[in-house]
Amino acid sequence: MSPRTHDIYPDLSITEHGRGQGRPVLILHGGGGPGTVAGIAAHVAGTGTARAIVPTHPGWDGTDRPEWLTGVDDLALAYLHLIQDMGLRDVLVVGSSLGGWIGAEMAVRDNAGVITGLTLIDAGGVLIPDEPMADFFALDPRGIAEHTWHDPDTYFVDPATLPAEQAAKMRAGIATLKVLAGDPYMHDPKLLRRLGRVTIPTRVIWGESDRVFTPGYGEAYAAAFPNAEFHLIPKAGHLPHIEQPEATLPLIGA
Repeated sequence: MSPRTHDIYPDLSITEHGRGQGRPVLILHGGGGPGTVAGIAAHVAGTGTARAIVPTHPGWDGTDRPEWLTGVDDLALAYLHLIQDMGLRDVLVVGSSLGGWIGAEMAVRDNAGVITGLTLIDAGGVLIPDEPMADFFALDPRGIAEHTWHDPDTYFVDPATLPAEQAAKMRAGIATLKVLAGDPYMHDPKLLRRLGRVTIPTRVIWGESDRVFTPGYGEAYAAAFPNAEFHLIPKAGHLPHIEQPEATLPLIGA
């Protein structure tokens, strides 16, 4: 993918990687960084009918986050301005985890109607009474793996074994996530009721074994949209597109 940098505001630039041709698909990553959605981007571009656009959220992978950018709503508006600056129309937004939350916030603010489809994958952003939500920031690396993966033994990586630069980027990403989503913790108390105004086709995909946001969160998300489908992926956790790509990626393409 070829990187391009867009100056959204005088003190905020966003770098995105584009690949493929056709309908624009904005792919928004979660706390693990843009590498976690690389498979989605490759799948989208490989259809031959879509263009994958993968931005790096400010504060991840060595990018700068201005001090005023402290909430998911800030990112949602920045990405709407990115779409506008790029002259995009008929945009499908695909968001994983934090990226799904950003995508939902974008959809409720899209007065221009440029977003015509939405796919949420194990998205944060809502709080459901009586549904467990992990205190992500209190977990050690092994605990994060246990909550994230259906098969943590396969996917767990001890940060102590990583190169120093990669480990530093990981710590910076988690620190930025805490700034953006730490208060109120991992949700926008106003979001759920607003989703009833989002009438575009929406697909909600959830890993059955997700312990960061349990499947009840996915069901609540799907119920809040007027035009949504809910798909539960067996033997997958918080990142079903990585653990079960054969079951997950065709849903994104459809």
